[in-house]
Amino acid sequence: MGINTKGYSIRDRSFWTIVISLGGASVFVFAAMYSVQPLLPFFTEQFHISVSVASLSVSMTTLSVILGLIVLGFLSDRYGRVLFIHLSIVFTIIPFFFMPLTDSFSTIILLRFIQGFAIAGVPAAALAYLSEEIDQQSMGFATALYISCNALGGTIGRLMMGYVTEYFSWKMAFVSLAIMGCIVMVIVWWMLPKSKNFSVQQRTIQQDLQGFWFHLKNPQLLMLFGLGVILQLSFTGVWSFIPYYLTAPPFLLSLQSISFIFLAYGLGIIGSPIANSLAGKVGLHTIRTFGVCLLTVGILFTLSKSLFIIVIGLCLACLGFFTAHALTSSLVSRLALYQKGSASSLYLVAYYLGVASGSTILSPVWSLFQWHGIVIITAFLPITYLFILNSLQKQQKRDVLKK
Repeated sequence: MGINTKGYSIRDRSFWTIVISLGGASVFVFAAMYSVQPLLPFFTEQFHISVSVASLSVSMTTLSVILGLIVLGFLSDRYGRVLFIHLSIVFTIIPFFFMPLTDSFSTIILLRFIQGFAIAGVPAAALAYLSEEIDQQSMGFATALYISCNALGGTIGRLMMGYVTEYFSWKMAFVSLAIMGCIVMVIVWWMLPKSKNFSVQQRTIQQDLQGFWFHLKNPQLLMLFGLGVILQLSFTGVWSFIPYYLTAPPFLLSLQSISFIFLAYGLGIIGSPIANSLAGKVGLHTIRTFGVCLLTVGILFTLSKSLFIIVIGLCLACLGFFTAHALTSSLVSRLALYQKGSASSLYLVAYYLGVASGSTILSPVWSLFQWHGIVIITAFLPITYLFILNSLQKQQKRDVLKK
């Protein structure tokens, strides 16, 4: 990674072309990644498959994103950022044109797996590109805008798929996302400047793997990676099965109505910057604990029979999750003393393992215990893990003081 000495500042036109183009790329790939989530009940009926099989359209994509983050992150260190951002968008678009041509759900899962690997190209290269090309004083603002676009993309993808499927068809919904991708591709190819501070990474694969192993031997980082898994498992579990819950009696909501509920994700756009601001004044651990508690309370609200209270609960869960996630991610970078990039990559891997787990591992819980079973696990798992984590950290501090 190049050392940023003459990056673009907020006053430069290129700063804004970078933010707009990478923001657009982020919106599209995250829209693609999470687009099928509101359609899981529809897939179950349309293809006559189980809930577990339907959830593979999310989890298999996520597993290939994990693989892509590792492989494409390594390659972008050696062959440049812009190339892989371009290729990521192109190869995320292509499967969307093939999905409407098949009536086999197995083929759709295969295409989603291929698509997931392509999706990883943007997150694997974008933050590194920003750190190289943006001035350090403007870096925080640019990164906050980029991360906000991740949440915005997830919201747009879910909203588009639910709305278009309801009024036209699921095949047209995939085509609409492909068209959106083509528009983004033109914008990115036209606006994203070539790297001027990139330098080829000289580390070998063995050195990269040693960096990963170094972090995995750090107990503090290992516990934070575990928290990343738990947070996302709970959050994804709620959002993967809430469509099943709300399309059944007594709610009987349409796909369009379900898709609008995903607008609660919009709180993720403001949650991260607010969390970072408050953490600087109140303390990171305090605000992170508050975020996890808010996530738990929000999930418990969904046990209500009132749709209004359920929506309030989902909004609280979103705000709590994005608060806890942003601060946990920040703490990983702070605690990593060596190869910070690989530590952040491991946290992303843990994060997406949670996505895959929340959509598929919890399927038997839904089959056996329905929504109450999902709520019990997703509400109490994060707060229990955080209690254990805080207890271990306090014990470590006491042991250090004794020495």
